Amino acid sequence: MIYTVSYVVTDSSHPGMMQNQDYPPEVGQRIRLGEREYEIIEVQELLPTRGDFAYLHATCRPITSEEEG
Repeated sequence: MIYTVSYVVTDSSHPGMMQNQDYPPEVGQRIRLGEREYEIIEVQELLPTRGDFAYLHATCRPITSEEEG
């Protein structure tokens, strides 16, 4: 399965991106976009799955330096 994921950042600290990947994003997962790390806070299906392709939207929030530990 190929997942086309639209990543959007809540505070506009990153312009977002589209990415093809072989695993679905999950709430709570941390990802790196550019120089910063973000946490996925919401995942929604954009279109119904077609064949081996799924189209998803993931909303992310920046991880603060306190959370990085």
